[in-house]
Amino acid sequence: MKLYDKKKVDWDNILFDNRALCLLLVPIIVEQLLNSFMGMVDTMMVSTVGSEAISAVSLVDSFNNLVIQVFSAMAAGAAIICSQYLGNGDARATNRAARQVVLTVTVISMGVMLACLAGRERMLRVIFGEVEDAVMKGCLVYFLITVISYPFLALFSVGAALFRAGGNSRFPMKVSVISNVLNVAGNAVFIYVFGWSVAGAALATLISRVFSMVVIFYCLRKPRQVIVVTDYLRIRPDMPLIWKIMAIGIPSGIENGMFQFGKLAIQSTVSTMGTVAIAAQAMTNILESLNGVFGVGVGIGLMTVVGQCIGAGRREEAKYYIVKLTGIAWAGILVSCLVVLAITKPVTWLAGMEAGAAAMCFEMVVAITIVKPLAWTGSFVISYGLRAAGDVRFSMIVSTITMWCCRVALCIYLVRVWNFGPMAVWIGMFADWTVRAVIFVWRFWSGRWLLADNFIVQNR
Repeated sequence: MKLYDKKKVDWDNILFDNRALCLLLVPIIVEQLLNSFMGMVDTMMVSTVGSEAISAVSLVDSFNNLVIQVFSAMAAGAAIICSQYLGNGDARATNRAARQVVLTVTVISMGVMLACLAGRERMLRVIFGEVEDAVMKGCLVYFLITVISYPFLALFSVGAALFRAGGNSRFPMKVSVISNVLNVAGNAVFIYVFGWSVAGAALATLISRVFSMVVIFYCLRKPRQVIVVTDYLRIRPDMPLIWKIMAIGIPSGIENGMFQFGKLAIQSTVSTMGTVAIAAQAMTNILESLNGVFGVGVGIGLMTVVGQCIGAGRREEAKYYIVKLTGIAWAGILVSCLVVLAITKPVTWLAGMEAGAAAMCFEMVVAITIVKPLAWTGSFVISYGLRAAGDVRFSMIVSTITMWCCRVALCIYLVRVWNFGPMAVWIGMFADWTVRAVIFVWRFWSGRWLLADNFIVQNR
Protein backbone atom coordinates (compact mmCIF):
# COMPACT_ATOMS: atom_id res chain seq x y z
CA MET A 1 0.00 0.00 0.00
CA LYS A 2 1.19 3.54 -0.81
CA LEU A 3 1.83 6.00 2.00
CA TYR A 4 -0.77 8.16 0.26
CA ASP A 5 -2.10 8.59 -3.28
CA LYS A 6 -0.98 12.00 -4.55
CA LYS A 7 -3.62 11.92 -7.30
CA LYS A 8 -6.45 11.71 -4.76
CA VAL A 9 -5.35 14.78 -2.79
CA ASP A 10 -6.99 18.03 -3.89
CA TRP A 11 -3.81 20.10 -3.78
CA ASP A 12 -5.65 23.29 -4.77
CA ASN A 13 -8.12 22.98 -1.90
CA ILE A 14 -6.32 21.23 0.96
CA LEU A 15 -7.70 21.82 4.45
CA PHE A 16 -4.36 22.95 5.93
CA ASP A 17 -1.74 24.68 3.78
CA ASN A 18 1.74 25.38 5.16
CA ARG A 19 0.67 28.69 6.68
CA ALA A 20 -2.35 27.15 8.40
CA LEU A 21 -0.17 24.34 9.74
CA CYS A 22 2.31 26.82 11.16
CA LEU A 23 -0.45 28.86 12.80
CA LEU A 24 -1.79 25.68 14.41
CA LEU A 25 1.45 23.92 15.36
CA VAL A 26 3.80 26.70 16.45
CA PRO A 27 1.68 27.90 19.41
CA ILE A 28 1.17 24.30 20.57
CA ILE A 29 4.90 23.59 20.41
CA VAL A 30 5.71 26.85 22.20
CA GLU A 31 3.13 26.01 24.88
CA GLN A 32 4.58 22.52 25.39
CA LEU A 33 8.10 23.94 25.47
CA LEU A 34 7.22 26.54 28.07
CA ASN A 35 5.34 23.96 30.16
CA SER A 36 8.41 21.73 30.23
CA PHE A 37 10.78 24.64 30.80
CA MET A 38 8.68 25.91 33.68
CA GLY A 39 8.49 22.37 35.04
CA MET A 40 12.29 22.26 34.98
CA VAL A 41 12.50 25.64 36.74
CA ASP A 42 9.93 24.39 39.26
CA THR A 43 12.04 21.30 39.97
CA MET A 44 15.21 23.38 40.27
CA MET A 45 13.54 25.74 42.76
CA VAL A 46 12.29 22.87 44.91
CA SER A 47 15.65 21.11 44.72
CA THR A 48 17.31 24.05 46.49
CA VAL A 49 15.32 23.13 49.60
CA GLY A 50 16.98 19.70 49.77
CA SER A 51 16.92 16.14 48.44
CA GLU A 52 13.96 15.22 50.68
CA ALA A 53 11.83 18.00 49.17
CA ILE A 54 12.57 17.18 45.53
CA SER A 55 12.13 13.48 46.27
CA ALA A 56 8.69 14.13 47.78
CA VAL A 57 7.60 16.28 44.84
CA SER A 58 8.98 13.77 42.32
CA LEU A 59 7.20 10.80 43.92
CA VAL A 60 3.83 12.55 44.17
CA ASP A 61 4.13 14.00 40.68
CA SER A 62 4.64 10.49 39.32
CA PHE A 63 1.12 9.74 40.60
CA ASN A 64 -0.24 13.15 39.62
CA ASN A 65 1.01 12.56 36.10
CA LEU A 66 -1.10 9.40 35.97
CA VAL A 67 -4.21 11.45 36.70
CA ILE A 68 -3.11 14.29 34.41
CA GLN A 69 -2.65 11.88 31.50
CA VAL A 70 -6.14 10.46 31.99
CA PHE A 71 -7.54 14.00 31.89
CA SER A 72 -5.39 14.76 28.83
CA ALA A 73 -6.85 11.69 27.11
CA MET A 74 -10.35 13.00 27.79
CA ALA A 75 -9.31 16.33 26.32
CA ALA A 76 -7.85 14.53 23.30
CA GLY A 77 -11.14 12.71 22.88
CA ALA A 78 -12.91 16.07 22.91
CA ALA A 79 -10.54 17.42 20.26
CA ILE A 80 -10.99 14.36 18.04
CA ILE A 81 -14.78 14.22 18.09
CA CYS A 82 -15.17 17.99 17.71
CA SER A 83 -12.61 18.05 14.87
CA GLN A 84 -14.49 15.34 13.02
CA TYR A 85 -17.81 17.16 13.45
CA LEU A 86 -16.21 20.39 12.24
CA GLY A 87 -14.75 18.60 9.21
CA ASN A 88 -18.22 17.25 8.51
CA GLY A 89 -19.62 20.81 8.61
CA ASP A 90 -21.93 20.20 11.59
CA ALA A 91 -21.43 23.19 13.93
CA ARG A 92 -24.46 22.41 16.11
CA ALA A 93 -23.28 18.85 16.79
CA THR A 94 -19.80 20.22 17.56
CA ASN A 95 -21.12 22.55 20.27
CA ARG A 96 -23.45 19.89 21.63
CA ALA A 97 -20.55 17.44 21.94
CA ALA A 98 -18.40 20.09 23.62
CA ARG A 99 -21.06 20.68 26.29
CA GLN A 100 -21.28 16.97 27.05
CA VAL A 101 -17.50 16.70 27.31
CA VAL A 102 -17.47 19.53 29.85
CA LEU A 103 -20.17 17.83 31.93
CA THR A 104 -18.50 14.42 31.80
CA VAL A 105 -15.04 15.68 32.73
CA THR A 106 -16.43 17.77 35.58
CA VAL A 107 -18.14 14.75 37.15
CA ILE A 108 -15.16 12.42 36.68
CA SER A 109 -12.53 14.88 37.93
CA MET A 110 -14.57 15.72 41.03
CA GLY A 111 -14.96 12.03 41.77
CA VAL A 112 -11.22 11.41 41.41
CA MET A 113 -10.43 14.35 43.66
CA LEU A 114 -12.75 13.16 46.44
CA ALA A 115 -11.45 9.57 46.24
CA CYS A 116 -7.83 10.72 46.48
CA LEU A 117 -8.56 13.06 49.39
CA ALA A 118 -10.30 10.27 51.28
CA GLY A 119 -7.47 7.75 50.97
CA ARG A 120 -4.39 9.85 50.37
CA GLU A 121 -2.07 8.50 53.08
CA ARG A 122 -2.99 4.86 52.54
CA MET A 123 -2.67 5.32 48.78
CA LEU A 124 0.79 6.86 48.97
CA ARG A 125 2.10 4.20 51.34
CA VAL A 126 0.78 1.38 49.14
CA ILE A 127 2.29 2.90 45.99
CA PHE A 128 5.68 4.01 47.29
CA GLY A 129 6.21 1.59 50.15
CA GLU A 130 8.51 2.44 53.03
CA VAL A 131 10.24 5.68 52.04
CA GLU A 132 12.09 7.88 54.50
CA ASP A 133 9.85 9.64 57.04
CA ALA A 134 10.93 13.13 55.95
CA VAL A 135 10.11 12.30 52.33
CA MET A 136 6.71 10.81 53.19
CA LYS A 137 5.81 13.85 55.28
CA GLY A 138 6.49 16.07 52.28
CA CYS A 139 4.55 13.70 50.03
CA LEU A 140 1.42 13.95 52.18
CA VAL A 141 1.46 17.76 52.21
CA TYR A 142 2.18 18.11 48.49
CA PHE A 143 -0.44 15.51 47.56
CA LEU A 144 -3.18 17.10 49.68
CA ILE A 145 -2.91 20.48 47.95
CA THR A 146 -2.32 19.28 44.38
CA VAL A 147 -5.28 16.87 44.52
CA ILE A 148 -7.60 19.85 45.04
CA SER A 149 -6.37 21.23 41.70
CA TYR A 150 -7.48 18.15 39.70
CA PRO A 151 -10.88 19.49 38.52
CA PHE A 152 -9.37 22.84 37.51
CA LEU A 153 -6.59 21.11 35.57
CA ALA A 154 -9.01 18.71 33.87
CA LEU A 155 -11.37 21.47 32.77
CA PHE A 156 -8.55 23.66 31.49
CA SER A 157 -7.25 20.73 29.43
CA VAL A 158 -10.68 20.23 27.89
CA GLY A 159 -11.22 23.93 27.25
CA ALA A 160 -7.80 24.25 25.59
CA ALA A 161 -8.54 21.17 23.44
CA LEU A 162 -11.80 22.74 22.25
CA PHE A 163 -9.99 25.89 21.15
CA ARG A 164 -7.37 23.82 19.32
CA ALA A 165 -10.03 21.69 17.62
CA GLY A 166 -11.41 24.92 16.20
CA GLY A 167 -7.96 25.84 14.88
CA ASN A 168 -7.16 28.42 17.57
CA SER A 169 -4.05 27.20 19.38
CA ARG A 170 -2.69 30.68 20.15
CA PHE A 171 -5.16 31.49 22.92
CA PRO A 172 -4.51 28.35 25.03
CA MET A 173 -0.79 29.05 24.59
CA LYS A 174 -1.17 32.58 25.97
CA VAL A 175 -3.18 31.34 28.96
CA SER A 176 -0.63 28.60 29.61
CA VAL A 177 2.27 31.07 29.47
CA ILE A 178 0.64 33.38 32.03
CA SER A 179 -0.26 30.39 34.21
CA ASN A 180 3.33 29.12 34.18
CA VAL A 181 4.67 32.55 35.08
CA LEU A 182 2.20 32.67 37.99
CA ASN A 183 3.37 29.23 39.09
CA VAL A 184 7.06 30.18 39.09
CA ALA A 185 6.38 33.51 40.78
CA GLY A 186 4.28 31.73 43.38
CA ASN A 187 7.11 29.27 44.00
CA ALA A 188 9.55 32.13 44.51
CA VAL A 189 7.27 33.83 47.05
CA PHE A 190 6.01 30.77 48.90
CA ILE A 191 9.32 28.86 48.99
CA TYR A 192 11.94 31.59 49.39
CA VAL A 193 9.98 34.34 51.17
CA PHE A 194 7.61 32.35 53.38
CA GLY A 195 9.75 29.20 53.58
CA TRP A 196 6.84 26.83 52.90
CA SER A 197 8.94 24.28 50.95
CA VAL A 198 6.78 21.62 49.21
CA ALA A 199 3.58 23.20 50.51
CA GLY A 200 4.54 26.44 48.76
CA ALA A 201 5.24 24.62 45.48
CA ALA A 202 1.87 22.87 45.68
CA LEU A 203 -0.02 26.07 46.50
CA ALA A 204 1.56 27.87 43.54
CA THR A 205 0.45 24.99 41.29
CA LEU A 206 -3.12 25.16 42.62
CA ILE A 207 -3.41 28.91 42.08
CA SER A 208 -2.06 28.74 38.52
CA ARG A 209 -4.50 25.95 37.59
CA VAL A 210 -7.50 27.79 39.01
CA PHE A 211 -6.50 30.84 36.99
CA SER A 212 -6.16 28.84 33.77
CA MET A 213 -9.54 27.16 34.10
CA VAL A 214 -11.41 30.38 34.91
CA VAL A 215 -9.92 32.28 31.96
CA ILE A 216 -10.41 29.51 29.38
CA PHE A 217 -14.06 28.92 30.29
CA TYR A 218 -14.87 32.60 30.47
CA CYS A 219 -13.64 32.95 26.89
CA LEU A 220 -15.40 29.79 25.64
CA ARG A 221 -18.67 31.65 26.23
CA LYS A 222 -17.89 34.30 23.60
CA PRO A 223 -19.93 33.79 20.40
CA ARG A 224 -17.07 34.58 18.03
CA GLN A 225 -15.36 31.26 18.82
CA VAL A 226 -15.60 28.31 16.41
CA ILE A 227 -16.74 26.18 19.37
CA VAL A 228 -18.96 27.92 21.90
CA VAL A 229 -20.02 26.58 25.31
CA THR A 230 -22.52 28.66 27.31
CA ASP A 231 -24.99 28.24 30.16
CA TYR A 232 -22.78 25.81 32.01
CA LEU A 233 -25.28 25.24 34.82
CA ARG A 234 -27.97 24.24 32.30
CA ILE A 235 -25.99 21.42 30.73
CA ARG A 236 -27.85 18.13 31.08
CA PRO A 237 -26.55 14.67 30.19
CA ASP A 238 -27.19 13.39 26.66
CA MET A 239 -26.29 9.75 27.19
CA PRO A 240 -26.11 8.61 23.52
CA LEU A 241 -23.68 11.44 22.79
CA ILE A 242 -21.76 10.83 26.02
CA TRP A 243 -21.30 7.17 25.09
CA LYS A 244 -20.01 8.21 21.67
CA ILE A 245 -17.55 10.57 23.32
CA MET A 246 -16.52 7.94 25.85
CA ALA A 247 -15.90 5.46 23.00
CA ILE A 248 -12.92 7.68 22.22
CA GLY A 249 -12.15 8.94 25.72
CA ILE A 250 -12.18 5.61 27.57
CA PRO A 251 -9.64 3.74 25.39
CA SER A 252 -7.44 6.83 25.22
CA GLY A 253 -7.79 7.25 29.00
CA ILE A 254 -6.92 3.60 29.60
CA GLU A 255 -3.92 3.89 27.28
CA ASN A 256 -2.59 7.02 28.95
CA GLY A 257 -3.52 5.70 32.38
CA MET A 258 -1.69 2.42 31.83
CA PHE A 259 1.25 4.36 30.44
CA GLN A 260 1.50 6.46 33.58
CA PHE A 261 0.63 3.56 35.89
CA GLY A 262 3.56 1.69 34.40
CA LYS A 263 5.78 4.71 35.08
CA LEU A 264 4.40 4.73 38.61
CA ALA A 265 5.37 1.08 39.07
CA ILE A 266 8.84 1.95 37.84
CA GLN A 267 8.99 4.98 40.15
CA SER A 268 8.12 2.68 43.04
CA THR A 269 11.21 0.64 42.15
CA VAL A 270 13.37 3.78 41.86
CA SER A 271 12.15 4.97 45.27
CA THR A 272 14.03 2.05 46.88
CA MET A 273 17.37 3.28 45.48
CA GLY A 274 17.75 6.26 47.83
CA THR A 275 17.39 10.02 47.51
CA VAL A 276 20.37 10.44 45.13
CA ALA A 277 18.88 8.08 42.55
CA ILE A 278 15.40 9.59 43.01
CA ALA A 279 16.76 13.10 42.47
CA ALA A 280 18.72 12.01 39.38
CA GLN A 281 15.68 10.29 37.92
CA ALA A 282 13.48 13.31 38.67
CA MET A 283 15.75 15.69 36.78
CA THR A 284 16.20 13.22 33.91
CA ASN A 285 12.43 12.95 33.56
CA ILE A 286 12.22 16.73 33.27
CA LEU A 287 14.97 16.88 30.65
CA GLU A 288 13.49 13.99 28.65
CA SER A 289 10.13 15.72 28.72
CA LEU A 290 11.83 18.90 27.48
CA ASN A 291 13.47 17.23 24.48
CA GLY A 292 10.15 15.66 23.51
CA VAL A 293 7.97 18.77 23.52
CA PHE A 294 8.38 19.43 19.79
CA GLY A 295 7.12 15.95 18.93
CA VAL A 296 4.28 16.11 21.44
CA GLY A 297 3.23 19.51 20.10
CA VAL A 298 3.19 18.22 16.53
CA GLY A 299 1.20 15.17 17.64
CA ILE A 300 -1.44 17.27 19.39
CA GLY A 301 -1.82 19.43 16.29
CA LEU A 302 -1.96 16.31 14.11
CA MET A 303 -5.13 15.19 15.91
CA THR A 304 -6.96 18.35 14.84
CA VAL A 305 -5.68 18.07 11.26
CA VAL A 306 -6.45 14.38 10.77
CA GLY A 307 -9.78 14.66 12.62
CA GLN A 308 -11.00 17.36 10.26
CA CYS A 309 -9.76 15.43 7.22
CA ILE A 310 -11.60 12.29 8.32
CA GLY A 311 -14.77 14.26 9.09
CA ALA A 312 -14.62 15.78 5.60
CA GLY A 313 -14.07 12.36 3.99
CA ARG A 314 -10.53 13.20 2.81
CA ARG A 315 -8.69 10.00 3.68
CA GLU A 316 -5.73 10.43 1.36
CA GLU A 317 -5.21 13.92 2.72
CA ALA A 318 -5.23 12.50 6.26
CA LYS A 319 -2.48 10.04 5.28
CA TYR A 320 -0.50 12.85 3.65
CA TYR A 321 -0.54 14.92 6.83
CA ILE A 322 0.50 11.97 9.00
CA VAL A 323 3.54 11.37 6.78
CA LYS A 324 4.43 15.05 6.55
CA LEU A 325 4.07 15.88 10.23
CA THR A 326 5.85 12.71 11.35
CA GLY A 327 8.86 13.84 9.30
CA ILE A 328 8.70 17.32 10.82
CA ALA A 329 8.47 15.81 14.32
CA TRP A 330 11.51 13.60 13.69
CA ALA A 331 13.67 16.57 12.67
CA GLY A 332 12.49 18.54 15.69
CA ILE A 333 13.19 15.68 18.09
CA LEU A 334 16.74 15.27 16.76
CA VAL A 335 17.54 18.95 17.28
CA SER A 336 15.81 19.02 20.68
CA CYS A 337 17.79 16.04 21.97
CA LEU A 338 21.10 17.64 21.00
CA VAL A 339 20.17 20.96 22.62
CA VAL A 340 19.04 19.31 25.86
CA LEU A 341 22.24 17.26 26.00
CA ALA A 342 24.24 20.48 25.71
CA ILE A 343 22.45 22.13 28.63
CA THR A 344 22.26 19.12 30.96
CA LYS A 345 25.43 19.81 32.95
CA PRO A 346 24.71 23.55 33.39
CA VAL A 347 21.15 22.73 34.50
CA THR A 348 22.23 20.18 37.10
CA TRP A 349 24.82 22.68 38.38
CA LEU A 350 22.27 25.51 38.61
CA ALA A 351 19.89 23.15 40.40
CA GLY A 352 22.52 22.50 43.04
CA MET A 353 22.31 18.74 42.58
CA GLU A 354 24.72 16.51 44.44
CA ALA A 355 27.66 15.31 42.32
CA GLY A 356 26.49 11.70 42.27
CA ALA A 357 22.96 12.61 41.20
CA ALA A 358 24.24 14.99 38.51
CA ALA A 359 26.56 12.29 37.07
CA MET A 360 23.71 9.77 36.96
CA CYS A 361 21.48 12.31 35.26
CA PHE A 362 24.02 13.13 32.55
CA GLU A 363 24.66 9.45 31.80
CA MET A 364 20.94 8.83 31.30
CA VAL A 365 20.50 11.91 29.09
CA VAL A 366 23.37 10.73 26.83
CA ALA A 367 21.58 7.40 26.31
CA ILE A 368 18.27 9.16 25.61
CA THR A 369 19.95 11.43 23.03
CA ILE A 370 21.21 8.38 21.12
CA VAL A 371 17.99 6.34 21.12
CA LYS A 372 15.13 8.82 21.11
CA PRO A 373 15.56 10.22 17.57
CA LEU A 374 15.60 6.65 16.23
CA ALA A 375 12.47 5.27 17.90
CA TRP A 376 10.30 7.87 19.64
CA THR A 377 8.61 9.54 16.63
CA GLY A 378 7.28 6.30 15.18
CA SER A 379 6.03 5.13 18.54
CA PHE A 380 4.08 8.28 19.43
CA VAL A 381 3.44 10.78 16.62
CA ILE A 382 1.93 8.25 14.20
CA SER A 383 -0.42 7.01 16.91
CA TYR A 384 -1.80 10.54 17.38
CA GLY A 385 -2.97 10.41 13.77
CA LEU A 386 -4.43 6.91 14.11
CA ARG A 387 -6.40 7.91 17.19
CA ALA A 388 -7.74 11.02 15.41
CA ALA A 389 -9.31 8.66 12.85
CA GLY A 390 -11.00 6.76 15.69
CA ASP A 391 -8.54 3.85 15.78
CA VAL A 392 -8.25 4.06 19.55
CA ARG A 393 -8.72 0.46 20.63
CA PHE A 394 -5.74 -0.81 18.66
CA SER A 395 -3.54 1.96 20.04
CA MET A 396 -4.73 1.20 23.57
CA ILE A 397 -4.01 -2.53 23.30
CA VAL A 398 -0.56 -2.10 21.73
CA SER A 399 0.55 0.62 24.13
CA THR A 400 -0.62 -1.31 27.19
CA ILE A 401 1.11 -4.53 26.16
CA THR A 402 4.41 -2.89 25.21
CA MET A 403 4.37 -0.80 28.38
CA TRP A 404 4.07 -3.77 30.72
CA CYS A 405 6.07 -6.32 28.74
CA CYS A 406 8.95 -4.06 27.74
CA ARG A 407 9.17 -1.02 29.96
CA VAL A 408 7.96 -2.26 33.35
CA ALA A 409 8.99 -5.93 33.27
CA LEU A 410 12.44 -5.27 31.83
CA CYS A 411 13.13 -2.43 34.28
CA ILE A 412 12.13 -4.47 37.32
CA TYR A 413 14.12 -7.47 36.07
CA LEU A 414 17.28 -5.41 35.57
CA VAL A 415 16.95 -3.79 39.01
CA ARG A 416 15.98 -6.84 41.05
CA VAL A 417 18.14 -9.45 39.31
CA TRP A 418 21.14 -7.51 37.98
CA ASN A 419 21.13 -4.64 40.50
CA PHE A 420 20.96 -1.93 37.85
CA GLY A 421 20.50 1.67 38.94
CA PRO A 422 18.02 4.14 37.41
CA MET A 423 19.45 3.47 33.93
CA ALA A 424 17.25 0.35 33.96
CA VAL A 425 14.23 2.65 33.62
CA TRP A 426 15.52 3.96 30.31
CA ILE A 427 16.62 0.61 28.92
CA GLY A 428 13.05 -0.61 29.41
CA MET A 429 11.71 2.59 27.87
CA PHE A 430 13.96 2.24 24.81
CA ALA A 431 12.65 -1.28 24.24
CA ASP A 432 9.07 -0.01 24.55
CA TRP A 433 9.63 2.82 22.05
CA THR A 434 11.25 0.49 19.51
CA VAL A 435 8.61 -2.25 19.56
CA ARG A 436 5.76 0.25 19.53
CA ALA A 437 7.30 2.16 16.59
CA VAL A 438 7.50 -1.01 14.48
CA ILE A 439 3.87 -1.89 15.20
CA PHE A 440 2.43 1.57 14.54
CA VAL A 441 4.37 2.00 11.29
CA TRP A 442 2.96 -1.35 10.14
CA ARG A 443 -0.55 -0.31 11.20
CA PHE A 444 -0.35 2.91 9.22
CA TRP A 445 1.15 1.18 6.18
CA SER A 446 -1.58 -1.51 6.19
CA GLY A 447 -4.39 1.09 6.06
CA ARG A 448 -6.46 -0.84 8.63
CA TRP A 449 -6.77 2.30 10.77
CA LEU A 450 -9.04 3.74 8.05
CA LEU A 451 -11.83 1.20 8.54
CA ALA A 452 -15.22 2.95 8.49
CA ASP A 453 -16.18 1.37 11.83
CA ASN A 454 -13.55 3.55 13.50
CA PHE A 455 -15.13 6.83 12.38
CA ILE A 456 -17.03 8.81 14.97
CA VAL A 457 -19.14 10.76 12.47
CA GLN A 458 -20.30 9.69 9.05
CA ASN A 459 -19.53 11.95 6.11
CA ARG A 460 -22.37 13.79 4.52
